[in-house]
Amino acid sequence: MNLHAVKAIYHFEMARTRRTLLQSIVAPVLSTALYFVVFGAAIGGRINEVEGVPYGAFIVPGLIMLSLLTQSIANASFGIYFPRFTGTIYEVLSAPVSGLEIALGYVGAAATKSVILGLIILATAACIVPLRIDHPAVMLLFLVLTAVTFSLMGFVIGIWAEGFEQLQLVPLLIVTPLTFLGGSFYSVDMLPGFWRTVALFNPVVYLVSGFRWSFFSLADVPVGISLAATLACLGACLALTTWIFRTGYRLKK
Repeated sequence: MNLHAVKAIYHFEMARTRRTLLQSIVAPVLSTALYFVVFGAAIGGRINEVEGVPYGAFIVPGLIMLSLLTQSIANASFGIYFPRFTGTIYEVLSAPVSGLEIALGYVGAAATKSVILGLIILATAACIVPLRIDHPAVMLLFLVLTAVTFSLMGFVIGIWAEGFEQLQLVPLLIVTPLTFLGGSFYSVDMLPGFWRTVALFNPVVYLVSGFRWSFFSLADVPVGISLAATLACLGACLALTTWIFRTGYRLKK
C-alpha cells in the first residue's frame, strides 16, 4: 500500500476545499438552513409533533442526510472528473499507484468533507431546536458509512460522466427525489398501507430511518435492517469501483 500517494491525493483534495470554502461548506449549510426554516415554519405550524418528537427536531436527521448524500456525490464526482477533463488523470495513472490507492485518496477526501459538513449542520440545528442524540456512536457510524458509500457512488459517476451536465444527472433526477420521498420530512408510517409498501423499496428510507433512530430511538424499519441496507449499498459501490479499475473503463481512453 503506497500510503504516501494516498496522502498526496487526499491532501490535494482537502486543500481544494479550503480554497473553495464558500462553495464547499458555507453554501450547503445555508441551503440546509433554508430548508429547515421553510419546512419547520410551514409544516411545523400544522404538525406539532411526530411520535412525540417536535417536528423541527424530527426533520433534522433527514436534512442532514439530504445534504450528506448530495454533497458526497458532488465532491467525489467533481474530484475525479476534473482531472479527466484536464488530462491530469494520466499523470496519476502512469505513477506507481494502484486503483485502490487512487480511490482511497479521492473518496476519503470527499467523505471527510461530507462528514465535516454533516457535523456543522448538526451543530447549527442544535442552536435552533432542542435536539437530543440517544445513540451518538450509532449516529457517527451511519454518518461515516453513508458519506463513504455515496462518495464512492460519486466517484463512479465522475468516471462515467462525459460532460459537466451528466455530473448533475444522477443527483438531481434520482438521489434528491429519492431522499425527499424517503421519509426525510415525515415518518413512512404516516403513509397509507400501499404507499408505505412502495416506500420500502426506496433505499434512502433505510438510511434516514437508521440515522433518525440514533437521535430519537424512533425508526420506520428496524435499525439492524437499516445498517444491513447501508452496508449492502457500500458493497455494491465498492464492487463497481473495483471493476472500473480492473477494466480501465473511461480511464484508459
